[in-house]
Amino acid sequence: MDTRTGLPVVGMIGGGQLARMTHQAAIALGQSLRVLATDPDESAALVAADVQLGRHTDLAALRDFAKSCDVVTFDHEHVPGEHIRALAAEGHKVFPGADALHYAQDKHAMRRRLSELGAPVPRWAPLRTAAELVEFGLPAVVKTARGGYDGRGVFVVSDPAEITDLLASGAELIVEEKAALRRELAVQVARSPYGQVAVYPVVETVQRDGICVEVLAPAPDLAEDTALEAQQLAIRIANELGVVGLLAVELFETPDGLVINELAMRPHNSGHWTIEGARTSQFEQHLRAVLDYPMGDTSLAAPAVVMVNVLGGPEGGIGIDERVHHLMAAEPGVKLHLYGKQTRPGRKIGHVTALGADLDDCRARAARAAHWLTYGKAMS
Repeated sequence: MDTRTGLPVVGMIGGGQLARMTHQAAIALGQSLRVLATDPDESAALVAADVQLGRHTDLAALRDFAKSCDVVTFDHEHVPGEHIRALAAEGHKVFPGADALHYAQDKHAMRRRLSELGAPVPRWAPLRTAAELVEFGLPAVVKTARGGYDGRGVFVVSDPAEITDLLASGAELIVEEKAALRRELAVQVARSPYGQVAVYPVVETVQRDGICVEVLAPAPDLAEDTALEAQQLAIRIANELGVVGLLAVELFETPDGLVINELAMRPHNSGHWTIEGARTSQFEQHLRAVLDYPMGDTSLAAPAVVMVNVLGGPEGGIGIDERVHHLMAAEPGVKLHLYGKQTRPGRKIGHVTALGADLDDCRARAARAAHWLTYGKAMS
C-alpha cells in the first residue's frame, strides 16, 4: 500500500507501450504504476516515476520487484510460468495467474483447451514431420507454439519444403487449416477476481503483413446476433480459463461462422481505440480488474471510432516534431499517441484515433494523420 495515498500499488512487468498507456490510466485513479523494465529507454520507463530495471526471466528480479507491489500484472506474456507460480506461492497477487496465462503463451495448449471446451476453432493438429503436413492438407497455416506475435512465427505454407528448416529447428509446431475468412474481428473482456466481467463492443481489425494497421469500432455491418455471440464467447473463455484482467479474443468471421484465432491476456492493440472511443479505456479497465474494483462503462463515446497504427517510415524527410505540427494543423480532431520509440521502418511507434458520426470520414481522417507521421507528407 502506498502510505502517501492509501491506495494499493500495481506493478507491471514489462516497460513497453502497453505499460506506458497503463501508467497514464493509473494517474487518474490516483496511482503511480510501478514498472519493471529491461532498459531505461523503454516506452514506459521514459515516463513512469517508479521504474525498476530487471529482466522478466530473472526470478530474483521479479521477487525484488513484487515485494513492494500489492498486485503484479504484465504488459506482455513472456514471463515464465514457473516464475509466476513461485511469486504466487510466496503470497504475491499476480494476475493473470500462470494457469490462465499458459493458454496465451502456448498455442498448442490453447488449441487443445479451446477444443475441449467446444469453442469454435479451425481444424488443427500438432506438427512434427513433413509427412504429417501433407496428410493434414495444403495449403495450411503453420505456427510456432510459443513466442510469436505480430505475424512472427506464423507461416502460410503451400509446399512442405517451405518449412524444412523450421521442422529441423526442433521448435514445437501446430498446423491449422487456412480459414476462408471474410474479415478479422476482435472482442475484449475484463474479468475481476470476484468474477465480475465487462465486455467491449466487437471491432473489426485490418491486418497487413501480419500487423494490425487499423481498428474499426464497432465492427461495421456486423449482425447483432453475431456480435452477441462473439461477446458471449469472450466472457465464457475468460470464465473457463480463470482470466483476471483483460482478455482479447481475436476472431475470424467465415462463411460458416466465427472461429477463434488467438488469445491475449493483457491490454491489446485492438483496444487502443478505447482511450478516447469508450467510456472506460482498456487500460483503466485492466487496472480495475486486477485491483478487484467494479468494472467501468464499456459503451462507445461516439457512433464511429477508428484507430490507425503509426509505423516507422523510410529514413529522411522532415523531423517528427514538424510532422506532428502538420498533423495537428491538418487534422485537429484526431488524437495522437506516440510511444517514445526510436523510429525504424515498419516499427509501431504510435497510433491515432478519430471519432465521429460517419465511419468513412473517421477512416479517412485517421489514415491521413497516420500517413503524415509515417511519411512526412500528405497522402497523394
